[in-house]
Amino acid sequence: MRRFNNKAALGGVALALIAGAGLAQDRPESILPPGFNETQPPSPPADRPSPRVQPEGPAPAQPPEAVPGVLDDGDLSGNTVADEEAGTPSPADPAALAAYELPAYARRSLARVGIVSAAEGGLPANGFGESDGRFLEVLMARIDAPLPSRWLSIALRRVLASQLDTPAGVNGADFAAERAWLLIRMGEAQVARALVQAVDTDKFTPKLREAALQAALATGDPALACPLVDQALSQPHDRAWTLINAMCAGLSGVAGQGGPQITAARRQGVARGIDLSLAEKVVGIGDKRRAVTIEWGGESQLTAWRYGLAMASATPIPEELFATVSPRVQFWRAQAPGLDALTRAPAAELAAAQGVLSSTALIDLFGEIDEGEDGSSTLAGAARDLRLAYSEAERAARLNAMRQLWDAPKAGRGQYARLILTAQAAAALPPAIDADTDRLIASMLSAGLGHRAQRWRGAAARGSEGWAMLALADDRSGARFSRSDVRAYRGGTSGDAATKRQMFFAALAGLGQIDPGTMATLAGDLQVDLGLDNSWTRAIDRAAARDEAATVIVLAAIGTQTANWHGISPEALYRIVAAMHRVGLDGEARMIAVEALTRL
Repeated sequence: MRRFNNKAALGGVALALIAGAGLAQDRPESILPPGFNETQPPSPPADRPSPRVQPEGPAPAQPPEAVPGVLDDGDLSGNTVADEEAGTPSPADPAALAAYELPAYARRSLARVGIVSAAEGGLPANGFGESDGRFLEVLMARIDAPLPSRWLSIALRRVLASQLDTPAGVNGADFAAERAWLLIRMGEAQVARALVQAVDTDKFTPKLREAALQAALATGDPALACPLVDQALSQPHDRAWTLINAMCAGLSGVAGQGGPQITAARRQGVARGIDLSLAEKVVGIGDKRRAVTIEWGGESQLTAWRYGLAMASATPIPEELFATVSPRVQFWRAQAPGLDALTRAPAAELAAAQGVLSSTALIDLFGEIDEGEDGSSTLAGAARDLRLAYSEAERAARLNAMRQLWDAPKAGRGQYARLILTAQAAAALPPAIDADTDRLIASMLSAGLGHRAQRWRGAAARGSEGWAMLALADDRSGARFSRSDVRAYRGGTSGDAATKRQMFFAALAGLGQIDPGTMATLAGDLQVDLGLDNSWTRAIDRAAARDEAATVIVLAAIGTQTANWHGISPEALYRIVAAMHRVGLDGEARMIAVEALTRL
C-alpha cells in the first residue's frame, strides 16, 4: 500500500441460448433517452484468411488484477438525413484521407484486434480457436453483466482486452464492437475505450460507431467520438450525431465554433430539455459566452447521455438519480477522474467487489481520503482505520482496525469490498492462530495474494474456512484430498454450510485433486451431479477439449447468469473450474473457487 507505507444456475441455460448463432441478437436495455436507442444493422463479414493458428501455450496462471447502440435514424420529420445539399461539394473519400494520414505499414488489420498481447498478460491470439464468430457474438450479447463473480469478471475482461484473432464468419470491426459493448456493460469503460481505439477509424462500421459513442459517454469524454463525426454524418444517421458534431466543434478550440450548431439543433427540435442543455454546456467548455446552468428539476431518469455529458462538463448529478440505473454506471463513476475521492469512494468499493478496480487502486483512493481535509465523514473514519491497520505497532490494534472495517457494511457486496480493501494489510501480519484467521485468509485471497496467504497454513485448523480456502488456492503442492478431508470441512456457521461443502467438493474435483473413485463416492454422498449433461456443459467441455481459453471464459460467464453466488450451482462451478483448469487458467479457476466459499 503506497500511501500507508506498505505497499446459474445451469437450469436456466437453454439449448436455444447455446445454439443461437442463427438467432437475432438481443441488445441490453438502453439507458439513453427516447430516440437514442436504435441498434445499427451489422456489417457483412470482412474478407479475411482463416489459417489454423498453432497454440502459443497456456496463459499465465496468475492474472493481473487490473489491465491498466444508439440513436434514431432520420431528421426531425422522420426522413433520412442527407449530408449533401444542392451546390455543396462532395465530401472527401475517408479511405483516401486515411491512407494519406497513415502509412500502410502503420495500419492495423481487423484479423487481430485487442490491446493486450499474450506477452503482456493477455490470452494467446488463437483463444477463440475454431469457434464460429456468430455463435460468440450471440453469447457475448446475452451475457447479463455485471457477473456475480469478481474473479470471473476479471478473467472475462482479460479475454475482451486481449489481442485475439477475429473468428470466422464475422466482420472484425463488428466483433470488436460486441467486445467493447460487453466491457461497457461490465463497467469496464476505460478498457472499452482503448479497445475501440485499437481499430483504425476508416474501418469503423455502424455497429462499432455505436460502441464508440457508448464508450465516449461511459468515460465522460465525448471527444472520443469526434474522429467519427464526418463518417457518421455522411450516412443515414441518428440525431445524437448532430449534437456530437456541435460539441466537437465547440471543443476544437476555434472561437465561435459549436454555438451555431446548437442553436440550429434547438430550432429544429433535434433534442430538448436537459439533454440539449448538457450538450450546450459541453460546447461552452470552449466558448465561455455560452455558459449554461443545469437544472435537473423533475428529471427522474439518469441516462448514459446525461451521465456522460454531465461528467464531461463537471455538472453534479443528484445522488438519487443513480438509483435509476444499472450498477455499471456506478463502476463508470468509480473511474471518473473529475470526481474527488470522497464522491468516488462508495462507487469504488462496489467496483472493487466487481473486479473493475484492483485492491491497490481502492487502497490508494482511501489514502487520498485520509490525506484530505474532511475528517468527519464515515468514509474518513474508514480511511483512518485502514491507516491504523498498517501503522499500529501492536497486532491487536491492527486487527481491531480491520474488524472495524469488516463489520461496518451490512450488504454482502460491501462486506466483500472491505476484505479487498484490507488484503495487503492482512498480508503484512505474521501468521498466528486467532479468532480472525479465517477472515484474514479470505481478505488476502480476495485480492489474489495466494502465495502470501499460504504462509498461514499452520494457523488454519483442519476443516475451517481458512483451511478450505488455502486448499483451493494452493497451486504448488499438487495435494490429493480424501473423503475424510472433504467431510472435515464444516462449511462455516452460516445457513449455507451444506452448499459450501458441495462447492468445496465440486471445486476440488474440477481441479483434479480428488481421485476418480473418491470423487464418485462423494458426488453421491453430497448429491452433486458431476455428470450433468446439457447444451451448456457440452459446449464448455468441447471448448476446453480444443484448448480455446477465450471461448471457455465466455461460456463460463454464460453459466453464471444469476444475481449472486447463491444462484450458482455446484455443478456449474465444477464445469467452470474444470474447463479453466484444463486450458491453463488454473490461477483464475482457483480464485473463483475460493470466492465461492467467501461469498456464500
